[in-house]
Amino acid sequence: MTVLSGIAALAVSIAVGSVTIPLKEQWMILAYKLFGTAKPDSVEASLISIMWSIRMPRAFLAFLAGGALSASGAVIQSILQNPLASSYTLGVSSGASLGAAIVTVTELSIPFLGVFLLPVFGFAGGLLTVLFVIAFSARIDGNVKNQTIVLFGMVMSLFVNAVLTMLSVLASEHEHQLLAWQLGTFAGKRWYHVGILAVACVIGLVLLLRDHRELDILSFGDEQALAIGVDAPRVKKRLIVIAAFLTGVSVCFTGTIGFIDLIAPHMVRRIFGSVHRLVLPMSFLVGGICMCLADLLARTILAPQDLPVGAVTALFGAPFFMWLYFGKRGN
Repeated sequence: MTVLSGIAALAVSIAVGSVTIPLKEQWMILAYKLFGTAKPDSVEASLISIMWSIRMPRAFLAFLAGGALSASGAVIQSILQNPLASSYTLGVSSGASLGAAIVTVTELSIPFLGVFLLPVFGFAGGLLTVLFVIAFSARIDGNVKNQTIVLFGMVMSLFVNAVLTMLSVLASEHEHQLLAWQLGTFAGKRWYHVGILAVACVIGLVLLLRDHRELDILSFGDEQALAIGVDAPRVKKRLIVIAAFLTGVSVCFTGTIGFIDLIAPHMVRRIFGSVHRLVLPMSFLVGGICMCLADLLARTILAPQDLPVGAVTALFGAPFFMWLYFGKRGN
């Protein structure tokens, strides 16, 4: 059912826009592009170009980015045993944006990396940020309480966003691109973006699913994990690296988009339980669906104006975050 919902979300996202593309015509265009069938006479060439070159890359990138961020959020919540934790609240997304921004502003070029330059720097920025957050939290709080990590992560996220704002002012020629990263957008994306992110998602999910039993055990705390025989510190470091990898690659193409990685894992746990063999893939699917719908709202609610996707997710995510926080305090 969830898979069918994902397919439906993609189909709706491709169909709806300034020009409506009915489902029947979508199938005709797909058959023409993928299987070399005769060009459908009833479909205009401009419509084929809109669907294949604009709508489809955008819809698929939104789905993959939402899935990657949600799977990353599910892992971080389990590791820290905190429902408020996510890649966004820990500053991973902001750090990844800063890494990509540095490449853009400096116009750095490393030939052997090619199109992977942005993903590599995005991953490095996100990873360094979350490691700094954890290390600093341990320094100021000997017990390393999860709340301390989340709060300092949010402070770090605000600081990095301030640095990004300064960069956009100082490098005025890149101001539009840097602003798009800060707000989050899927506009102007191409198939090679989808290909890179798809490969990253497959690698990340496979690596995470290898540790699904360890994630189940870590959900009960480090002491219980060590008692069972799980090397908790080593496993947590490995999982944090993978989570930062998924977030970093997503953010370097789409910008900072928050709250999807917070909302989707909670929805999944409510429906499917807490077994990570199901939580991880279902978080990916539900996150992809949520991001597709958020992007659909972003480009249609005030059409023809294209709203930042990050603003749409924040409209729904901020109240959800408050409900989680104050609900937890009440309990």
